[in-house]
Amino acid sequence: MSKKSILVTGGAGFIGSNFVHLFVNRYQDYKVINLDLLTYAGDLKNLQGLDESNYEFVKGDICDRELVEKIFTENNIQGVIHFAAESHVDNSISGPGEFVRTNVNGTFTLLDVARTTWMNGPFEIKDAYKEARFHHISTDEVYGTLGETGYFTETTPYAPNSPYSASKASSDMIVRSYFHTYGMNVVTTNCSNNYGPRQHGEKLIPTICRNALNENPIPIYGDGKNIRDWLYVTDHCEAIDLVFHKGRAGETYNVGGDAEKTNLEVVHTICALLDDIKPRQKGSYKDLISFVKDRPGHDRRYAIDASKLKGELKWAPAHNFEQGIQDTINWELDRNS
Repeated sequence: MSKKSILVTGGAGFIGSNFVHLFVNRYQDYKVINLDLLTYAGDLKNLQGLDESNYEFVKGDICDRELVEKIFTENNIQGVIHFAAESHVDNSISGPGEFVRTNVNGTFTLLDVARTTWMNGPFEIKDAYKEARFHHISTDEVYGTLGETGYFTETTPYAPNSPYSASKASSDMIVRSYFHTYGMNVVTTNCSNNYGPRQHGEKLIPTICRNALNENPIPIYGDGKNIRDWLYVTDHCEAIDLVFHKGRAGETYNVGGDAEKTNLEVVHTICALLDDIKPRQKGSYKDLISFVKDRPGHDRRYAIDASKLKGELKWAPAHNFEQGIQDTINWELDRNS
């Protein structure tokens, strides 16, 4: 039996590489084509140990239409799972242009090649692509910020506050339009803050671990009371697998970890664990905490209501924060050793 080829974009990054490992190991009837430009956030080390019999890596840009068309044609692509994105908020503040190019134009290029490959015209899907699906991975940041109560749902109005979240909101809208205008089989998932193995060192938790272990100040924006909902990366990957295979076409599903924490709580938790695992010669790692000027437009609180995903597809996170952060710190200790 021939394998069904699936294009994964951004599969050398944090979430994408964790998903590629899950997908390649779980499904022998798929061939995964991983398209990644290997910018600073992508790392081939994240992909070591994969079964090469149903996996192929292609270095390239999702904005390169000629390359994307070639991949679709040569591999008879039957599905897309689209992770590739510029995602570091600080970088989007200093250089927003690359975020618009990659997140908006890149998503459009992928969608449009999929449409022209899979469809004869609006609401006319080619017989060979009746099951073909485009799964767009997005973020809870498109919804803006919450007060002390309430949760983001799939019907929360979009109110992005950074160039990064605005670029993701734009890409979400383009994906939505391809369902309503062309009848294309698309799904979108909006996730909360991910953490776990293989995360790029620029993000909060790896930064805390690295700075603590190197005896450097641990920088915390503002008062440290910004709240995020933390989702362990493999729980997110399980949700993506479910939505890709069983989600309803045209729908959005929010994915959250049921683990709201202030940034300061996250730092204190990590410092306390490191105090036990690898004590400092003198004092606690908490002594290294340093408050720095807040990020412009820093959203105060994110919190996801994932009840739609839980109800329709019977998904639930397998990791609570205490388990997940312990596993993450062990991984970071290995990385920084």
